Amino acid sequence: MTDSRNHDWPVLESKAEYETGWYTGGYDLVTQPDGTEKKYYWAELPAAVVVVAVADDKVILVDQYRPAIGEQCLELPAGIVEQGESYTQAGARELQEETGFAADSLALVEEFWCSTGVLRHRRGIVFAEGLRPVERKLDGNEFITVTSVPVDDALDLARKEPANDATIEGILLAKEEGLI
Repeated sequence: MTDSRNHDWPVLESKAEYETGWYTGGYDLVTQPDGTEKKYYWAELPAAVVVVAVADDKVILVDQYRPAIGEQCLELPAGIVEQGESYTQAGARELQEETGFAADSLALVEEFWCSTGVLRHRRGIVFAEGLRPVERKLDGNEFITVTSVPVDDALDLARKEPANDATIEGILLAKEEGLI
């Protein structure tokens, strides 16, 4: 990762305090513009992809339990971008693994930083269309039901509790781009 940090905030120390296999957590000790020093804590996660997949004027969603919040969630398919993958390649893989669909066309809609106050994490939103059934390949920790909703209902559904930032972002960006 390129160091694009503002040099008016010099980093005196950057320390990873723990590694979970899923993410790294640590802090940067910085000199603030007023000359004081402060530790800013962060968690670093691999990039992730979120897939807005549409077939027959319906958005494909996955229904799964999220132990981190203790809630059953209706979400867009998503997952980690593996080493060497682009967002569209990861999107194609995650779509097939989680939903059992392959797409004839995938396009990157947006790439951005998430939760910049605490995370070092990038997310890409991918749009997929021309879906056809293929073999589903769930990971061992995925217990997912696939469903779909009419495009016109997708945003309202995404905003219902437990709302998910990635699902809301994906649907809003796809709507803004005129894709749904």
